[in-house]
Amino acid sequence: MKRRIVVCGKAGSGKDFFRDYLSLQLVVDVSFTTRPPREGEVEGYTYKYVSDRDFQNLLLGNHLQEHVEFNGWFYATGKESWINSDVFIMTPSGIGQLTKKDRLKCTVVYFDIELGTRRHRLEKRSDFDKVNRRIHADEEDFLDFNDFDIRVTNPEYDVDQLYSLINLYDKCATQ
Repeated sequence: MKRRIVVCGKAGSGKDFFRDYLSLQLVVDVSFTTRPPREGEVEGYTYKYVSDRDFQNLLLGNHLQEHVEFNGWFYATGKESWINSDVFIMTPSGIGQLTKKDRLKCTVVYFDIELGTRRHRLEKRSDFDKVNRRIHADEEDFLDFNDFDIRVTNPEYDVDQLYSLINLYDKCATQ
């Protein structure tokens, strides 16, 4: 059984850093979003940027595995990518949309990094209002979140050790 890695965490927690590390070895999903690109983001690598209309067409055409609205924007995993990719970034709401069968074939890694570190990281890449808005939205989205297999709390985690832990967990989970 092939297990998928689902990375989950609040803004500034290190999700993208770990995804980039995994992209050297595995196929990483590129999610759809209606959010405009931020500085430095690349179409087809960071996200597939689509209009609200195109997103609705994907949804109505049953082309999405999961989808969420977060902070006024839509995000989604395409069904084709779900079949062909190994690594996904999702929100708690997106994870909650997975079928029980699909969830059992995933290892969810939750980056639960303390607020001070996340705020510092976000302030380096965003303005103050956006930082506070994102932090507030995350607090609501992650309230009572507990559907994860591995929890990372150290902001200076070792990517190689974490990947080894995921592989060890996957071996135990499939036996």
